[in-house]
Amino acid sequence: MKFIIDNWLLLAVVLVSGGMLLWPLLTRRGGSGLDPAAAVQLINRERAVVVDVSEPAEFAAGHIGGAKNLPLGQFEAKLESAVKNKTVPLILVCATGVRAGRALAAARKLGFEHAQTLGGGLKAWKDANLPLETSR
Repeated sequence: MKFIIDNWLLLAVVLVSGGMLLWPLLTRRGGSGLDPAAAVQLINRERAVVVDVSEPAEFAAGHIGGAKNLPLGQFEAKLESAVKNKTVPLILVCATGVRAGRALAAARKLGFEHAQTLGGGLKAWKDANLPLETSR
């Protein structure tokens, strides 16, 4: 007990640094999404549908090949008409993954149980040197 009293500052530093190391794991809320390699496998093997929730101008500047563009503001209203089969894997994408995370909750609410996000968004896709298409 004397050690704890004499070294309370040291123990506080240990607890704070441990908490900082665990914070990313605790804030993921069920995972941070697919990595680009896993997304490619899902697209190729299970014919996953890629839905980009970016705005049309962002989508035109660069998107994953074959992706459908449903901006986040129109996502809930148009998802069921854009993707008819709710059992097909769905990969939600945006520039960084933040908007795709919001769209994930809406997709699951609509019954798309196999919906996932691309962790890190298009930035992670580009960092993995995977190709992008542009619209003219």
